[in-house]
Amino acid sequence: MRILVVEDDTILSDGLRAGLGLGGATVDCVATCADAEAALATSAFSAIVLDLMLPDGSGLDVLRGLRRRNDRTPVVLLTARDAVADRIAGLDGGADDYLGKPFDLDELSARIRAVVRRASGRAAAILEHGAIRLDPGSLAVTVDGAPVTVSRREVMVLAALMERPDVLRSKAELEERLYGWQEEVESNAVEVHVHNLRAKIGRHAIETVRGLGYRMRALT
Repeated sequence: MRILVVEDDTILSDGLRAGLGLGGATVDCVATCADAEAALATSAFSAIVLDLMLPDGSGLDVLRGLRRRNDRTPVVLLTARDAVADRIAGLDGGADDYLGKPFDLDELSARIRAVVRRASGRAAAILEHGAIRLDPGSLAVTVDGAPVTVSRREVMVLAALMERPDVLRSKAELEERLYGWQEEVESNAVEVHVHNLRAKIGRHAIETVRGLGYRMRALT
């Protein structure tokens, strides 16, 4: 997943970047409404973690603008525990979930996975395609029940493909999910990750459509 964190507390946002990153996410952080709007105008995200109290306005304005544009990116609000009115306004304004501060990182991670799962139309938490099984919570991958060792970015590529196995994912789309703004992208990074995955989960598991991208090979 690629997640946008909109939070002006740098200690908290740095902690979220590190913690969510350990859970397999690519995390970009901004501190203002204006920067959030700019980020959303130029990049696609799997989910948004949105604080309500920002230096240049309310996170609710960012949320309402998002929904006015019919952007369905899942949003988890961060609120003060006693801010019931803000939570109600956020949910009525189009937020998918909320969490009161202070919060547990594991709970936030689980809530993000849940809203992303609902947004993609999946009921099951585990991704499965034939003999391949991926648990987004633990980042564990198995093939025919046997565990397979994969890197964080290999998991991210595999998850992107397994979320909608019949949909082509372009190289640019996969790069956007794998790398944040401040990370350098090597020209052949996606090809290397796909090559490594084929060696681990089966050389025919991932199909290349030349000039268009990658998808999971159709089950027969």
